[in-house]
Amino acid sequence: MPRVAASTAPATLPPSLPGLDPAWSRLVTVPADRSVRPGGSDHSERTWHLLDTAGSLADLGVEPVGTLLCVHGNPTWSYLWRSVLRTSLAVAAAGGPAWRVVAVDQLDMGFSERTGVTRGLPQRVADLGALTDELGLAGPVVTLGHDWGGVVSLGWAVDHPDLVVGVATCNTAVHQPVDAPIPAPLRLALRPQLLGRATVVTPAFLETTLAIAHPKLDRLVADAFRAPYRGAARRGGIGGFVADIPVDARHDSAPELARISSGVAALDVPALLLWGPRDPVFLERYLDDLAERLPHADVHRFEGAGHLLPEDADVAGTVLDWLGDRLPDGHAPAGAEGGLPSAGDTAPDVSRPLWAALDDLRDSDEPALVEMAAPGGTRTITWRLLARRVDEVAAGLVDIGVHPGDRVSLLVTPGADLTAALYASIRVGATVVVADAGLGLRGLTRAVKGARPDWVIGALPGLAAARALGWPGRRIATLALPAPARAALRVEHTLASVARRGARRLAAGAALPDAPAPTTPAAVLFTSGSTGPAKGVVYTHGQLGAVRDVLAAQYGIGVGTGLVAGFAPFALLGPALGARSVAPDMDVTAPRTLTARAVAASVSAADATVVFLSPAALANVVATAPALTGADRAALARVRLFLSAGAPVSATLLAAATELMPNASAHTPYGMTEGLLMTDVDLDAVRAAASTVSGVGGVCVGRPARGVDVRIAPLSASGVPADTLTTAPDVTGEIVVAAPHVREGYDRLWRTNRASRRGLTDPRGHRTGDVGHLDADGQLWVEGRLQHVVTTPAGVLTPVGPEQRVEQVTGVGRVGVAGIGPAGTQQVVAVVETVPPARRPALAPAALAAAVRAAAGVPVAAVLVVPVLPTDIRHNSKVDRARLSRWSATVLGGGRMTRP
Repeated sequence: MPRVAASTAPATLPPSLPGLDPAWSRLVTVPADRSVRPGGSDHSERTWHLLDTAGSLADLGVEPVGTLLCVHGNPTWSYLWRSVLRTSLAVAAAGGPAWRVVAVDQLDMGFSERTGVTRGLPQRVADLGALTDELGLAGPVVTLGHDWGGVVSLGWAVDHPDLVVGVATCNTAVHQPVDAPIPAPLRLALRPQLLGRATVVTPAFLETTLAIAHPKLDRLVADAFRAPYRGAARRGGIGGFVADIPVDARHDSAPELARISSGVAALDVPALLLWGPRDPVFLERYLDDLAERLPHADVHRFEGAGHLLPEDADVAGTVLDWLGDRLPDGHAPAGAEGGLPSAGDTAPDVSRPLWAALDDLRDSDEPALVEMAAPGGTRTITWRLLARRVDEVAAGLVDIGVHPGDRVSLLVTPGADLTAALYASIRVGATVVVADAGLGLRGLTRAVKGARPDWVIGALPGLAAARALGWPGRRIATLALPAPARAALRVEHTLASVARRGARRLAAGAALPDAPAPTTPAAVLFTSGSTGPAKGVVYTHGQLGAVRDVLAAQYGIGVGTGLVAGFAPFALLGPALGARSVAPDMDVTAPRTLTARAVAASVSAADATVVFLSPAALANVVATAPALTGADRAALARVRLFLSAGAPVSATLLAAATELMPNASAHTPYGMTEGLLMTDVDLDAVRAAASTVSGVGGVCVGRPARGVDVRIAPLSASGVPADTLTTAPDVTGEIVVAAPHVREGYDRLWRTNRASRRGLTDPRGHRTGDVGHLDADGQLWVEGRLQHVVTTPAGVLTPVGPEQRVEQVTGVGRVGVAGIGPAGTQQVVAVVETVPPARRPALAPAALAAAVRAAAGVPVAAVLVVPVLPTDIRHNSKVDRARLSRWSATVLGGGRMTRP
């Protein structure tokens, strides 16, 4: 291990610092005899500074249920855990479990003693053990570590199996792969000519760490982190920690790291792995390694957060919630709480796998898929060809080493290649990752990296993005590429070559693997990202089968049905339904590009009777209707059912669409990525509901589909949904559903999973994040998103009702209603798209502002006009009200009048 010059200095108490209660600080001296421990070579008396809530708990008159032992990394100190101490005391004061928190300053760090002795990993684990012996720490203990403090805390846990009842970590690693270099920032810091200068002589390493917080640290907080490290004489421990990184097996600390990593895999206690994906040092591969060693661990990735995770995200709240769930009394997991009843008696038909219709129709020469925008013109694929191709690709995937449980990311536009790759992957037990281009490049990057695929099947644009942006996974191309391009893109196989290998394998008598169990994960589908980073939604084989079954039952879609799928999930479900599917000629990243003539051409090509379009696509189809020919209109007249969902759809738009498809029943189902069909309503019911609408407002989305239970969690005056649920009419709250076809959970988002099931006993229950109400007839009305509720002095206000009323004003297109100001005193702002569009953002003309205020039905503080409202990419329909709120606050506060 490289040596770094170090000085000696006694331990001291910290000065007054923001967020740090002086009552927590104490100095503890560990006598020399306690320092004689395995792995340790420093047997001197040492004094530690630590933060300890034992006294504060005593003042509250409560006994702790256990101890949370927090260990910082490099170059931070116990100040990193101040929010954990504060939150734990708040939970105890409110009558929750009282956890004592002990947050240490490792020796040579923070305000602990500067020993002048080189302290490698074995010594640091021994140091912590000597300290806890001196404290007389008894179980139960849960460890919480960050950075290299995570390794030290896990080493302590391995050495104290009789005391430890849980482990938690934030951005740490216990293993360095031999086939991967250590991260670049550490390689740079470890250069002999830079090590001492960057870590000790100057505060460069410390300042770099503080600079990568997201968001940027408050100046006073950053100064607090600097406080123990003023001057080179105080920074020896920083340099020593960096020098102690085991870069290879020859390093002095490598055997200890190997011991800890092996011991971690044997830990049979609850575990929580928290992660900031924007960390340039602790990369996702280290999280993968920990998750493999602790397969039972709860994992939560905080999108947007980085290395200083406790500063970037609510680690304290998450850890205390987790302790309350997993170890409520310090010993045993919590039981379930009351809530939503079971979702009826409907259960998925697990006897029919998702590809059952392909097997049933494998001898049919009828069309299965029609690609309108295929190279060279329209392409038709029969059921016989599709079934054979799926079998061949499935066998080929097995041949190249795709194993059950592997994740396969599909970066392919809807069509034959995507369908074959998807069904082949799930047929062999792999989990497909479907993160479509509608997320945008940034969102797609977050999704693919977060889903950590083992394989990527992609067309050229997806493969190029994967290579340029460092997406993980071995590569399979959907098209043949020249050798230089294959090498540059790191493509190992093509889909055609995989199919050829599979055909040879099948011809030789090999059989496909047994069908995966219904509880096996089948897919990770990503949400649209319209209200934050897109989330990966996990579906099992049984749950996807239930989605197929509820769609078939609700709409009569099955063998012989022709389906125009202007929305990717329905294109992929077509073969599962036995329906003839056609992908229209459109840009899937911009649904507004779909034209009426393209829909008519698709209907003709597949003799389609069912059309599914997003609201934005439907709006453009209506807008481009004048271009329809007589033949086009005749084709559209054959449609018997059209569906539009993904965002609220107005009766006016549905009515306009029925003029183009006069023999079709117009439906606007309500659902989400977590449950693709929850309720359904047709145009007649929408009109009838509108004639009897109460003052609550919103969009009527009809009655629950088969097997779906819908309840409402009423909102408090501060906009927080209750734990108790109701079916009483006209009560606004969060919409809560339960159904057999609701998702299994979110991928590596423990906290999000917990929130979505808060208070629910049914594992099929889901808090949707939408707000709305039930009417006296049992119909559901959607009023907006929970994040977009405006908390005014007069009470909560949901946005959809006012938006709908304002959209009736002459000269107004779409509207976004948002709140600005502090919670509880928010003011309403209406942001309007005008017809024709405004040239630039501005305050609305006086006459328009007056008309908007008169129509809104609520006090409106300001009316602004914009050329176009910001929406999600996938649907081009969901108005980003949170963005409008931030933008409105800026421009009304004197900022530049930029576009939102």
